[in-house]
Amino acid sequence: MKQARICTGHEYRLSPGEKLDVSRILEGLENYKPRRSGWTWRKKQPAQQVGPFTYSQTSEPLKQSIPLPAAKYFQNIDPQPDCVITTEIASGRFEDDIRRMRMAAWHGADHIMVIRTTGQSHIDGLLEGTPEGVGGIPITRKQLRATRKVLDLIEDEVGRPINFHSYVSGVAGPEIAVLFAEEGVNGAHQDPQYNVLYRNVNMQRSFVDAAVAKKIMASYGLLQIDGAHNANATAREAWKVMPELLVQHAINTAFSEMVGMDKQNIALSSVPPTAPPGPALSYDLPYAVCLRWLFSDYKVRAQQNTRHIESDSREATVTHVLNLLVSRLTSVDVQSTITPDEGRNVPWHYNNVAAVETAKQALLGMDGLREMVEIKKDGHLPKLVRELAERAVLFLEEIRAEGYFNAVAKGFFVDSGQYPARNGDGIARDPNGGVAAGSIVKREADYLAPVCDHFGYNNLPEGISRPCDLIDGCTFCNRDKIVYIDELDPEDNVEKRLEAVNEQYGPDSVRPEVEWAKDGYVVLTVFIPEPEAIAESAALEMAARMGLDQPEIIHKRVIHPAEGTLIELKGIVPFALERSGLKIPEQPKLLSEDEIRQEIAQHPMKVVCGTVGEDEHSVGMREIIDIKHGGIEGFGIKAVYLGTSVPVEKMIDAAIEEDADAILISTIISHADIHRKNMEKLARLCVEKGVRDRFILVSGGTQVTNELAVEAGMDAGFGRGTKGIQVASFLVEKRRALWAEGKGRRRVSDEN
Repeated sequence: MKQARICTGHEYRLSPGEKLDVSRILEGLENYKPRRSGWTWRKKQPAQQVGPFTYSQTSEPLKQSIPLPAAKYFQNIDPQPDCVITTEIASGRFEDDIRRMRMAAWHGADHIMVIRTTGQSHIDGLLEGTPEGVGGIPITRKQLRATRKVLDLIEDEVGRPINFHSYVSGVAGPEIAVLFAEEGVNGAHQDPQYNVLYRNVNMQRSFVDAAVAKKIMASYGLLQIDGAHNANATAREAWKVMPELLVQHAINTAFSEMVGMDKQNIALSSVPPTAPPGPALSYDLPYAVCLRWLFSDYKVRAQQNTRHIESDSREATVTHVLNLLVSRLTSVDVQSTITPDEGRNVPWHYNNVAAVETAKQALLGMDGLREMVEIKKDGHLPKLVRELAERAVLFLEEIRAEGYFNAVAKGFFVDSGQYPARNGDGIARDPNGGVAAGSIVKREADYLAPVCDHFGYNNLPEGISRPCDLIDGCTFCNRDKIVYIDELDPEDNVEKRLEAVNEQYGPDSVRPEVEWAKDGYVVLTVFIPEPEAIAESAALEMAARMGLDQPEIIHKRVIHPAEGTLIELKGIVPFALERSGLKIPEQPKLLSEDEIRQEIAQHPMKVVCGTVGEDEHSVGMREIIDIKHGGIEGFGIKAVYLGTSVPVEKMIDAAIEEDADAILISTIISHADIHRKNMEKLARLCVEKGVRDRFILVSGGTQVTNELAVEAGMDAGFGRGTKGIQVASFLVEKRRALWAEGKGRRRVSDEN
């Protein structure tokens, strides 16, 4: 496949049919400037007409996209829900992440979160110039700039702004916030409580750093998402910490506003506290209603609780859809998507796209739900909502009386007792201890900092309105002052990785991948009718005998303790193919549905169909015929179905009697080459009866190919996966060709 190069001068643009060229992204990166800063919301379009439907909760359409699979039944429409949709990327190599971002954007994602393979918040310094992937997220300027550059290009391709998001945490938070503002990052997680509770950063240091970081984020319009959801992802019984979640939201939103953040850029990370087999909606819906009630001035980012995710993709998807139901019953501004990757520890490309499509499909399917149903204002639900709010208010009052630092020291938070009950298993931190303890320095009375977007007092000389005028501009005001550092490690860097892949496989190679370019991973699903231990060992041995390197089980499910186990495993294909050496069959061009229907309306067509020989299979033929399955009847073709086990002679006699245009036979049984012999017999008997030029002969079956069918004397053959439109299109085209040769019979509709 060619590399994407559509240029005006030296400008690089993406082309839909061509691969993203990472080397072009790296060109001139030191001079790249983000086109915009701050968060961008979707442009909502209520009462939007899309195809045959009117939607009440959609946004502007995309210029280019890939619709849901079922869209082909609805004029191939691809409406976009009203809320921002997230996908989370975690390969640790930005050159691979950016290709996945492009895929996700085509399926509807416009919030790209780059998360950790190890947590960024574990890192206590700014990693300028260090090897990519340290910390697992784009933390260096080069990574950020390359990613934002690609997202700018993807925006042009799909026709919608894409928000780029990461983390402002750890003791390097202020420096990271500066870096994000300079490089066009649009949103970030920022919550000092996250540092205190989960990373044991010193309390004073965490809140001082947060004030500086939030001030910078506020000045550049970054969306802030808090970290309260980590409480119910950490507590032993998450459904009991709902009051605490509300309290943590309250603390961070109040602190953010005090620093100067706009309410419209403060988002609460709302995570449902339960999942099936628990009665999820009984807990999740009251919590969501309470959160929206108490925090109606702020945005809501809805995310699935990863605490309850295992390696089963079906289970994760069902829970995801239930979460989306809560989003539609209440409200959501940013809908996060979660995949089973966290349970599998493999960030599959497809799972990102699948999660985005799950969100889009569910949100569109529930479009207008609130116009048809409403949340009850009396009874059990509002009682639960009020009880949650009361517990949260009492909890917050106790913290105010105790003092936040003392409350943390006493283990008030992430205690799995439902407040006011406590189990004594909360996270306790020493207010005077932790990472970076003792690093706070009190400002002198005459403190002066020659930088913009500064938190706290700043004694400027008289006549100076902008602090950085003292130094001829800071990096926010004068990008020429930004020092761009490229790679420091001569071996572990993006250029070396790209070079290694190209040297090993070459640009013509075809090789599967999951996480990194051409890593060779494939997944194998197998059911083994044995108990778990035997099935697991057998699956690994089978994978090894198939030639897969490093086979590893990523999911197993006991279907019955004695009868069998479902296994999914991954392994590496130990070879690469050459693209130029592949035999790619030419794909026939299908007529459109409208053109086929119009042709049949003007010139009616009749076909005789049946499964021949001693074959009792009927499903395949019925799917090609029946209107219910998108068969040829749906285009107006009259099908005379003779059933199964029909003698070949009877097929021809019926075609003559019915004055048909074509004979369609299905032949599934393939032992002793029966499928080939039946096709040869049909063609031979048609010649003997003098009707070969009169009928179009078509065969189908799991072992049938077009080449085999034509060799046997048929006009065409269709194999596994054939759809009715393919057969209908061929019949119309073939009849036109026969007419051009003076063969066949021309029928004219009575209407003409």
